[in-house]
Amino acid sequence: MKTQHVLPLAMLLFTSISLAQEQASQKASDRIQREVGHELRMLSYVTVFDSLAYQIHGYDVTLLGQVTRPVLKSDAENAVKRVEGVEKVDNQIEVLPPSPMDDRLRIRLYRAIYGYPPLQKYSLGVQQPIRIIVKNGHVTLEGVVDNDADKNTAGIRANSVSGIFSVSNNLQVAKS
Repeated sequence: MKTQHVLPLAMLLFTSISLAQEQASQKASDRIQREVGHELRMLSYVTVFDSLAYQIHGYDVTLLGQVTRPVLKSDAENAVKRVEGVEKVDNQIEVLPPSPMDDRLRIRLYRAIYGYPPLQKYSLGVQQPIRIIVKNGHVTLEGVVDNDADKNTAGIRANSVSGIFSVSNNLQVAKS
């Protein structure tokens, strides 16, 4: 009869331990997520023409996005490796090919989007939310805007710039 009580007690103890470990693991994962995001936002030389993203799988971090300068790729990896708890960094950041044509398009796109009065509110602050990625004449808009009208306006403004082959509007609308 004593064995019947020992088994449920052992199962209860095991369940409590695994729940505690799961909660501790979730707290560690949340902390890693906050710190990785902070480290990436603090990188020097990140411009409106760069897009950095990341995914966290346990204690492993995958870096994603596109950058115009090769040093940003290595700086991002080195910054994330220093975050306490990160065990492995898979750096999948793409370095965009150097191109004078793409550089000219970037400037014209910036003026078309951020110079347009209804979208000028996004040019305020250090971290401009609309990211303009140009690769071989193809444009991708990344980031977050306040509403569908701003998303559509940014896409229309990008499409109005001559010399562009295509525009992918991946802007997300912020939840209110």
